Amino acid sequence: MKTKLFILATFSVALFTSCIKDSTNTVTHNYSEDEYKSITANLDLPLEVDDYQFTLPQALGGRTVFADNRQATLGRVLFYDKRLSINNEINCASCHKAEKAFTDGEQFSQGVKVDERTSRNTLALGSFPSFNAYYGFGGTRMFWDNRAGSVMDQSSETMKNPVEMGNTDLAKLATDLYNNVDYYKILFDKAFPGQSYLSREDQMLQALQAFVSSIGCFRTKYDQALEKSNNQPNADFTAYGFTAEENQGKALYMQNCASCHSLNVSASSFGSPSTSIVAANNGLDMEYQDQGIYQVSFQETDKGQFKVPMLRNIALTGPYMHDGRFATLEQVVEHYSSGIKDHPNLHSMLLNNDGSPKQMNFSENEKQALVKFLHTLTDTESLASSRFADPFK
Repeated sequence: MKTKLFILATFSVALFTSCIKDSTNTVTHNYSEDEYKSITANLDLPLEVDDYQFTLPQALGGRTVFADNRQATLGRVLFYDKRLSINNEINCASCHKAEKAFTDGEQFSQGVKVDERTSRNTLALGSFPSFNAYYGFGGTRMFWDNRAGSVMDQSSETMKNPVEMGNTDLAKLATDLYNNVDYYKILFDKAFPGQSYLSREDQMLQALQAFVSSIGCFRTKYDQALEKSNNQPNADFTAYGFTAEENQGKALYMQNCASCHSLNVSASSFGSPSTSIVAANNGLDMEYQDQGIYQVSFQETDKGQFKVPMLRNIALTGPYMHDGRFATLEQVVEHYSSGIKDHPNLHSMLLNNDGSPKQMNFSENEKQALVKFLHTLTDTESLASSRFADPFK
């Protein structure tokens, strides 16, 4: 009898212990205590890495944009590190400031050369609902002349550019950061565990790509109204928070601008742009000093053609055009209203039936309405996210 009671008691204790184990959650932190101490001596990073994954609203396709959070964290640190430039004074964020939708507000940007600036206006990385969804699909490429096929290519060219960052030996740069900076060794090892087949340079560039590809701006007044309208961009948005003037501007935009400057990404799993127009000549000049894509392709039909950007956060990203010639949105609207030049490569969307350049001849009220609508494309909430902020103390 005592033996039976002992066995029963032992079984009960074992069962109770098992229940305790089953209900206990094991927490595994991203960094050990010593690792986090080393990191936080210089960087303001959370113990658990930020989540760089996001899901687009249904009106923009509803797809989830996946990200490797540890690679994006490393990329964020690199993005703000001035050691990526040859003089240790310029970082990626010098020309791509989060509060300006990742551009800098300058006509031409200052790089490592005090007496020389870039030859083109800095493109805004925050002009897309999803940078990741827009680039790399449907023929979309990077830079005003579309010469780069990925963020890795874009980052590599920028760092090597003698005017911008001037650092030609990226292999040495990445290796030095890994070997000589304690927190970089930790961040690289976390981002690329067991991936020694990738060179340190490629790991650096891939991390920058992971960070930049996580940029997405889709919390605008326009997007909120689009969602409420069940994805009907031509609906009357005054029922969804737009003023009458903003709604008028939207109608003008959809009629005259949206065929080239799409506001959406498609609902496909790849998230490609919903327009195939990725480059165009928009009649800025009869003779171009900067010939755009022609300087890469050497095709006569590419003379004066440049990337067609998306326009989210456009109110934050002036000056405008590849050469930053227009300081205000009002000047941009005026160009399309009355200033389109008759260039041989002028895009067909900007031609009348007789082949002459189209002048849209907006009234003053229509010009004001268009500008008001363009302001509804601003998403300061996404841009202010802590995961995009400078991590250096």
